[in-house]
Amino acid sequence: MSENIDKKAYYAILFEYYKELLTDKQIETFICYYNEDYSLAEIAEEFNISRNAVWDALKKVVSLLENYEEKLRLYDKDQKLNQYLDDLKKHVDAEGLKIIDNIEEME
Repeated sequence: MSENIDKKAYYAILFEYYKELLTDKQIETFICYYNEDYSLAEIAEEFNISRNAVWDALKKVVSLLENYEEKLRLYDKDQKLNQYLDDLKKHVDAEGLKIIDNIEEME
């Protein structure tokens, strides 16, 4: 995990990269807890499950996200690419900057 962002932000970023690999229920649970700031009790009530089941589901989702990042490194590669593009901007002309802008728009 990057040292300059907190865990909640880190998991939100990983979620954006890997959410298509999660089940619909895992996606809903993650969004309720991390994006909409629902409590465990509110999520449990919403899905008619125990708070413990919600906690276990969230732990599983976080574990899956971390596992996907460990294997695929999409976040890490994106961070490196952005750093390289920032460094490259210092050494190119206007045409080069346009190309870099086009690359950044692809992300």
